[in-house]
Order: sequence, then C-alpha cells, then structure tokens
Amino acid sequence: MTTSTLTPRHIASRTAVAILGGYAFTWGVIALGIALLYTAGMEFHDAEHLSYIIGFLVFLTAFLVAFATQRLGKMALILVGGGAAMSAVAWWLQSLIIATGV
Repeated sequence: MTTSTLTPRHIASRTAVAILGGYAFTWGVIALGIALLYTAGMEFHDAEHLSYIIGFLVFLTAFLVAFATQRLGKMALILVGGGAAMSAVAWWLQSLIIATGV
C-alpha cells in the first residue's frame, strides 16, 4: 500500500469497520459464550466473566485484522454478519434456557 492510497476516507472507513464491526462481532461472541457456558453447567457470573475476558481478546484480534486485511468490505461483512448470526443464536438459546428453566 502506498501513501497515495491512504486517503482520510480510507482511514476513516477502516477505523469504522474496526471499531463498529469489532464491537458487533465481540457482542455476538460474548452473548453466545455466556449462553453456551451457562447451558454447559457453569455458574452464570463465572460464564459471564470468562466470556468478557475472551471477548476482550476477540475485539483486539478483530480490530487488528480490520486494519491488516486487503478486502475491507469482506471483513465488514464477516464482522457484522458473524456478530448478528451469533447474537441470533445466543438469543434463541437464551429463550430456550428461560422456557425450560435450566
């Protein structure tokens, strides 16, 4: 990448994908992690804390990869789409937990 391709618009779009896409993906990882760990028998607060720790590492990775990737659109789709998919699965699993009273 040359300095001529590093326009302010390019930097702003990478920053937006890194922050907002990373946040959406991390939200999905944390929600799904809590639901899966709680379903597996872990205490709720232990599952919550472990998922937040893992979420910190996931956000850091997503943030760095968003700046390192060549295809920003594909990365945005992966982060936002993956976050939405994981959030939907977590919502479904949590509704099952509430319905069955696990």
